[in-house]
Amino acid sequence: MTATISPRSRQTGPGTTPKRTSWLGRAWKGQPLGVIASLFILLVLILGILAPVIAPFPAGKQDLLVTLTGPSSTHWLGADTLGRDILSRLLYATVPSLGYALVALAVFLIIGVPLGIIAGYRGGRLDSVISRAAEITMSIPAVIILLVVLAVFSSSPVAAMVALGLLGSPGLIRVVRGVTLVVREEAFVTAATVAGVKPVNIMATHLARRALGPILVQASVFIGAALVVQAALAFLGLLSDGDRPTWGGMIGEASTVISLTSWPLVPPGLIIIFTVMAFGLLGDAIRDATSDEGPTTVRKRRGAVIPAPADADLGPGATSHLLQVRNLRVSLDNGVALVDDATFSVDEGEIVAVVGESGCGKSVTALATLGLLPPGLHIAGGSVIFDGVDLLQGGPQAYAAVRGQGIGYVAQDALGSLDPTHTIESHLREVILRHEQLPSARLKDRTHELLEQVQIADPARVLKLYPHEISGGMAQRINIALALAGRPRLIIADEPTTALDVTVQSEILYLLRELQRSTKMSVLIITHNWGVVADIADRAVVMYAGEVVEMGDVYTVFKAPRFPYTAALLAADPSVSPLGERLETIPGRVPAPGSWPSGCRFSGRCPFATEACLEGPLPLRVVPTGSVTRCIRAEELASEGVLDR
Repeated sequence: MTATISPRSRQTGPGTTPKRTSWLGRAWKGQPLGVIASLFILLVLILGILAPVIAPFPAGKQDLLVTLTGPSSTHWLGADTLGRDILSRLLYATVPSLGYALVALAVFLIIGVPLGIIAGYRGGRLDSVISRAAEITMSIPAVIILLVVLAVFSSSPVAAMVALGLLGSPGLIRVVRGVTLVVREEAFVTAATVAGVKPVNIMATHLARRALGPILVQASVFIGAALVVQAALAFLGLLSDGDRPTWGGMIGEASTVISLTSWPLVPPGLIIIFTVMAFGLLGDAIRDATSDEGPTTVRKRRGAVIPAPADADLGPGATSHLLQVRNLRVSLDNGVALVDDATFSVDEGEIVAVVGESGCGKSVTALATLGLLPPGLHIAGGSVIFDGVDLLQGGPQAYAAVRGQGIGYVAQDALGSLDPTHTIESHLREVILRHEQLPSARLKDRTHELLEQVQIADPARVLKLYPHEISGGMAQRINIALALAGRPRLIIADEPTTALDVTVQSEILYLLRELQRSTKMSVLIITHNWGVVADIADRAVVMYAGEVVEMGDVYTVFKAPRFPYTAALLAADPSVSPLGERLETIPGRVPAPGSWPSGCRFSGRCPFATEACLEGPLPLRVVPTGSVTRCIRAEELASEGVLDR
């Protein structure tokens, strides 16, 4: 029996791509109220900056003959209690009023954004400390703190706004933390981590940019609130800025003569109302424009892996293993084991395929090997040895040293592994600079070189594109280029052909095979497709219900499988079955973790199971073909010829 997938011609990519529209462009195009609000805020700011030039009178010029007069040809908005022109004072008050609000906003963002991202991304005790501190701060009455600050700092508007920003930041921390908790689970964050990108860079670029929409919405609402608080404090006479007019100060002055006339309250009151409304409408427009860029997470059910005796011979060259996974155990936080005693290896320059049904543990094995298990899972024991270094014993520092340069990662979700807010060039530059300090010209050459290495035509054009502007096949090529950017010795590819059409699958497999030949790197590929195994792999590792049930070279596993599950999978796979024959099916389903039988976990679906198969855990052992299997009847079934193909 042979199973071969022929290589196809290289992918050239789409000839034309739609122009990308940013969230700001969408806000202007589809949100007329947002456009009006933006123009109003811009107009107010420009008029305030030009106040010394366009104001009819100096801000402090008094004319007691026109005290408390209404609008006239000389004073378009009337005069105040001291005969000063209200329009002029409104113009001069714009910069101080917005400036104080911006002080509060700056404190709000400087505290809220970094702490929210750190809490959401790092998690654990640091998250608990930041979250508890934010909750305590939110429980403190803001008015009392502001009154104390104003008493201590002599009614200083700057001190009041700094305190307001500090008191408002816990709300932003919670919003940003919530967004970060979702975004950190996305594939592109995992891809960046495996590529060796430093956590601080991931937080400052990928996470901050994905949280930008909610941050801007919160900022627009907060700056409006700061204007209102500033006006309220000035109305109460608690703020003092000397001779400089502010909108709140003008309201405070007008309130002292409200029994005589209410007109001086109207102009500053209206400008505050309209400005606050404009900031609110701008926030709504940003929210609507960024709603389709919100983080999405597809959480797929992961299986686990289980294993083999530490002394099992898992591949050629017992001393030349590049990667050795020994006695690995992964558990849920509630103690249920998903991986138990997993043992396998990958040698220098070798391609090893891990194959099995969905839910058998393939992806959990890969993530555990990379040290990137999702929340709720933890490694309970064993070792992951890469190039002689036990990564589990070395901890985060050991993993940081090999990610990108030692081990690369290609995820199954090609487009999800790319940050939609970054261009292809930005993705590549980030990973390259993590591992090599290159001058600008050499850096650009390196990005072109990587795209050419993965057989992408017209690299100069592709580098300027965003992920949504490329096809799934090209996105997977970009992911492979990112994995190659650190010149790794091993690439772990988690179902790299999932969701691609047959032709593109063949191209990606051909590309991986050619890259392995040209770079001499090793590949650990996760798949459920026997055609992929036949096309690319040197050895196969078969998994079932969290266990490695059979290992061997591909030819032997295909021709003479020594575990009934392996034989059943081969018989049920159309890519390796003879044409015209009816496909067999495997009855039942993979048992869930926590409900595995005490003996052979395939016994409930195996037509050859006996009582001896259920007597207890079955170790991996070597059989005469050279394969490693858990089946205690392997030799007996082989002699009967019921497994051979």
